[in-house]
Amino acid sequence: MSASEFVVGDRGVYLPADDALVVADVHLGRAHASNVEFPLNERRDTLDRLGTLLDRFDPETVVFAGDVLHRFDAVPVPVRESLDALVTSVRDADAEPILVRGNHDRQLDRVASAPVHDAYRLDSGTVVCHGHEEPPAGGERYIVGHDHPVLAVEGRRHPCLLYGPGAYDGHPVLMLPPFTTLAAGVVVNEMRAKDFDSPLVGRAGTFHPVVRDPDAGETLRFPPLGELRRVL
Repeated sequence: MSASEFVVGDRGVYLPADDALVVADVHLGRAHASNVEFPLNERRDTLDRLGTLLDRFDPETVVFAGDVLHRFDAVPVPVRESLDALVTSVRDADAEPILVRGNHDRQLDRVASAPVHDAYRLDSGTVVCHGHEEPPAGGERYIVGHDHPVLAVEGRRHPCLLYGPGAYDGHPVLMLPPFTTLAAGVVVNEMRAKDFDSPLVGRAGTFHPVVRDPDAGETLRFPPLGELRRVL
């Protein structure tokens, strides 16, 4: 996977070769588990932003790369309804929803109305997995989530993709930011391989941050982290 083989959307990525949209770390129920006293409108926000990506890319397949749910132990009725709405929105867009299991998704098989996989291999050989453990199947390239990367620039935090050519067993890795807007994210500017939770990040200094500015409609590609540590 070269940088020209994927198109960056708002907290997601589109793969033209597979006609597939991939997002990670939706964490449905994060708002429900929160102690805040004002409504966070998690479901509406998630569906609206996913709808924007579906309208932009019109994909054949939508893969959710793990941590679809937030709570490990239970799925309250409002969260189950949000999951049903998420899957329905994909099907209403004439796309196939694919759910990949993350470390938070212990209850996902029990409540999901779409197939659930440990990893999902696309026709191009790209393997989508959550990234919290070694992938169960080999691929030509990997797309993961899990670490919630954000890039700090001049005091502002920007959700970012991390693209690492040859990062895992000689194959490219693309790490996605969290699709939920309720996660603060982990600032990657100074991070090294040992600081990431994902075992697919073996050479952190080679990963290029990629930031999508949805307001300006621009995608900003930065030098690899190994160089950015000296300038940011």
